[in-house]
Amino acid sequence: MTVSMQVCKRLSWCGVVLLCLWPALSASATSFDPASRFGFELRTRWGMKLEGRFNRYEGEVRQLPGGSHQVVLRMFTQSVEIVGYPRYSEWTRSAKFFEAERYPVVTFVSRPYDEALLKRGGDLAGDLSIRGITRPKTLTVAPSTCARPAYDCDVVATGAVRRSDYDMDDWMMAVSDRVVFVLRARLRPEAALP
Repeated sequence: MTVSMQVCKRLSWCGVVLLCLWPALSASATSFDPASRFGFELRTRWGMKLEGRFNRYEGEVRQLPGGSHQVVLRMFTQSVEIVGYPRYSEWTRSAKFFEAERYPVVTFVSRPYDEALLKRGGDLAGDLSIRGITRPKTLTVAPSTCARPAYDCDVVATGAVRRSDYDMDDWMMAVSDRVVFVLRARLRPEAALP
């Protein structure tokens, strides 16, 4: 048998093994339901709370081999709105804050976690990217208020960042450096098990 035939047989065997293992190796994903709400809170130096929201987002929760999960979330900065304040909305999309034209997406990618975290609550570690700067960020997941979190009730996660860590240090005299992300996530109901 020639060397090329031996290589082909080995490759064919490897292909069969990979084909059989593919379902176990690949990750399935469930996308976010449109009922989800992703946003943030800012405070002015005079104590007024500003509620920001991303009106456009996409992402999913991936089920990884071995049973753990991972969140991948993309929030589009051009869709940012400061509720009730059009001028603040313009400012947050401008080069002085998210710089939406140059950096159209804020992303959060979690580290793998056990699904039980959604019921009991706790820390969800990951990486947050804003304006091309990626930093480790841990969100705090609130304990669930229902039996099937993300389907029958929101999964609520919060986490504070300093805008100066992401080169968003304009208007420091008027608006606090602290930004609190508030994520209320639901998954598409067709993915729920009965």
